[in-house]
Amino acid sequence: MGKVAKSVLGLLAALVLLLVVILVRTATYAPPAAVDPANVQLAPAVTFDRARAAEHLSQAIQIPTISHQDPSENQPAEWERLHAWLQTTYPSAHAAMTRELVAGHTLVYTWKGTDANLSPIVLMAHQDVVPVTKGTEKDWKHPPFAGVIAEGSVWGRGTLDNKGSLVSIFEALEALALQGFSPRRTVMLVLGHDEEANGLGAQGVAALFKSRGITAEFVLDEGMVVISDNPITRAPLAIIGVAEKGYATLVVTAQATGGHSSTPPKETGVTTLARAVTAIVEDPFPLDFQGPGAAMVRSAAAHASFPVKMAVANTWLFEPLLVSQVGATPEGAALLHTTIAPTMLKGSPKENVLPQEATAWINYRFAPGDASTEVMARAKAAVGDLPVTLSWTKTPNEASPVSSTTSESWKALAAVAGEISGAPVAPGLVLAGTDSRYLQPVAKDVYRFQPIELTMASTSQIHGTNEHLSLEGMERMVQFYARLIATTAR
Repeated sequence: MGKVAKSVLGLLAALVLLLVVILVRTATYAPPAAVDPANVQLAPAVTFDRARAAEHLSQAIQIPTISHQDPSENQPAEWERLHAWLQTTYPSAHAAMTRELVAGHTLVYTWKGTDANLSPIVLMAHQDVVPVTKGTEKDWKHPPFAGVIAEGSVWGRGTLDNKGSLVSIFEALEALALQGFSPRRTVMLVLGHDEEANGLGAQGVAALFKSRGITAEFVLDEGMVVISDNPITRAPLAIIGVAEKGYATLVVTAQATGGHSSTPPKETGVTTLARAVTAIVEDPFPLDFQGPGAAMVRSAAAHASFPVKMAVANTWLFEPLLVSQVGATPEGAALLHTTIAPTMLKGSPKENVLPQEATAWINYRFAPGDASTEVMARAKAAVGDLPVTLSWTKTPNEASPVSSTTSESWKALAAVAGEISGAPVAPGLVLAGTDSRYLQPVAKDVYRFQPIELTMASTSQIHGTNEHLSLEGMERMVQFYARLIATTAR
């Protein structure tokens, strides 16, 4: 046999071996965060009145606890009205728990467990909602603060974000209290009053917990949902946030001499600013198939088409392709790196006046692993010797730590989420911010999930027009919280 023939045979053998390795790894692939529900003893479903629960959510929507951009526009009496309504509506839950006020209107409830040696579990929701944009009220099918029950849903601002969770948690607690449930592990609620503003309530609770030496076994807040048409599996996927991005806004300022626009110098404050902003944006953080965003893809791939599963099972070969495919959309790219978004500009107050100062604001969302100091250093390196100053508008919120997907808390949470949603469960990365970030220092793990099923398109209802929660969705929410509490606190 000639040398050429031997080389060809050797190449074919190598290709066959490569194919065998790829196929074996694909056939035996198991997602890293998978939980076998058979290994978790789930508490049974509770009995509650679905129609009455919907009516309760309707009533809560009619109490407009709106966090305005200008805090002076807020109406504290509405929060007090909501507090009184909770006490009247859920008497058994209130009889079982103690209640505290923190930082004005944030509520902390404690249902004391029988075993003081066990760390408490903490469920979070927030009382406040965002305003409805003026002029868009007419675009709503039903008035945004009327709490109309129609077409199999409760309609109104806050049904999804986040009074749906708040009311469902109380419905669950009321049902458990009525059936005589007694927790072995302490159950706590943290209901922030200003999550949509500055989170001072949650920060106050974190300080309170620290002063009392409280470390939660886990915290569960809003953040992720069940996506019915997620692009990886084209089927429902329950995504539990195990981390959330950090947040900060960079101010870029260019000083100039100003003057009349009829005699502009070669370089103006605006052109200097433009060059600086462009330099920062054109030095993006690289897409990286690591962290919670990649973990979501890895978990979902077990339930995806063969090509997707094959690529994820063999990242040693296909990682560049995966990064390219996931990063092809803004939403996908945001999962894999720190994002840079110029959002605001300020220059001259008049069109024929050269500004003495031109300013741009650039919003960053830090991926886990990227610290604000590194982000600032990258921005400074990008602008080089351009005559601009860089500063943060305020102290950045760093990206959160990544919570465990192997702990007993994760196993219980994932098992209940899978049972209630009927969907595979995956860890994920929350791109926005929640109150739970403030409780990270006083918790072993923090998770972010509501068992609401939404399409990719319908997620726009959150802070948008025609926000509503289906009655079936609310039933799932109540059963989810009740079974999670009974499973983890018994």
